Amino acid sequence: MWTQINQTYATHHGQNAWGNLAANSTGWRKIGPNAPDGVTNVFLMLVAAKASNKQAYVVQDSNNQITAAYF
Repeated sequence: MWTQINQTYATHHGQNAWGNLAANSTGWRKIGPNAPDGVTNVFLMLVAAKASNKQAYVVQDSNNQITAAYF
């Protein structure tokens, strides 16, 4: 789905990154822990979309975790 990114959040813990999605009041969604680099890359896409004030296309799995993003 295409959506604005309201906020992003990450901690120093491995594979712990989140995005707050505007679409349909989705709210906070965890970036699915597939692989450390994968979580980092998806998080950076969300950060870049937020920083440039552009919509991102976000893919979620059946657990509502973000598995991919691009803009």
